[in-house]
This record gives sequence, structure tokens and C-alpha cells, in this order.
Amino acid sequence: MKTDVLTAPHSIEYTYTRSTGPMIGAFMTGLRDGKIIGVRGADGRVHVPAIDYDPVTSEDLSELVEVADTGVVTTWSWNDQPRSGQPLEHPFAWALVRWDGADTAMLVAVDCGDASTISTGAKVKARWADERTGTIHDLCCCELQS
Repeated sequence: MKTDVLTAPHSIEYTYTRSTGPMIGAFMTGLRDGKIIGVRGADGRVHVPAIDYDPVTSEDLSELVEVADTGVVTTWSWNDQPRSGQPLEHPFAWALVRWDGADTAMLVAVDCGDASTISTGAKVKARWADERTGTIHDLCCCELQS
């Protein structure tokens, strides 16, 4: 017995645009200007990247805080074979970096040569793009500090 298979074309797409809003917009503008911008939460913690709402109280947040472009690796994973579109074309670490002056960590690529050179607690510094436009790509990656 032969039956026809019912099919329907379907494409996955995002047919909307999202504005960055005041907090994420400030974070992106900061990146353009070579600065890391966070926001102070209701409990006093500084969240980086800046977020719109407090993660505990859900209140709107508005107190922007500039933190350093140096920080500490809180955890990391080695990427032996970078894929197209990733920040670096050679092996690198993905790391959660807590910027100096922040209380939360942000995912950043760390250009450090090989896995033996990075560790939890390692000090890093941001490497900025030569030409910045206000996108996440303005922060190329981090480099290890001595």
C-alpha cells in the first residue's frame, strides 16, 4: 500500500528586530568607546554586561557603572578547532571573565596560545578592535596579563 507523505515548507527565521534599549545600548556604546559598562542592581552588585532588569527583584535598572577592561578568569574551556564566525581563527579559550569592578562574569574569548597557559584566576585584559562600531565585535577578545 502506497501512501502520500504530507509535507509543508517551513523556514526558521526571526522576522522582527529588537532595539537594544537603554542599558544594552549603553553597553554597546561603551564597547564602541573602548569601555566596559555595567549596571548596579538593587542589592548593589554590578552586572556586566548591563541588563535592563534586576535579576532578583525584576525592577528596572538605571545606574550605569564603568568597570575596568581588566579582569579575572572565573572558569574556562579550550576550543581546539574554532568554527567559522568565532572570534579567533586559531585555538583559544572561551572564558567567563569577571571584569575588575564587576560582580558578575561575561563570556569572552581569550587569545592565549595554548591550553597550558590559561587557568582559573588568570588575569586578562581586553583587546579592542582597531575600528569600533558599537557591536559586541568591538571587544575582540582578551589577552593574558603577566
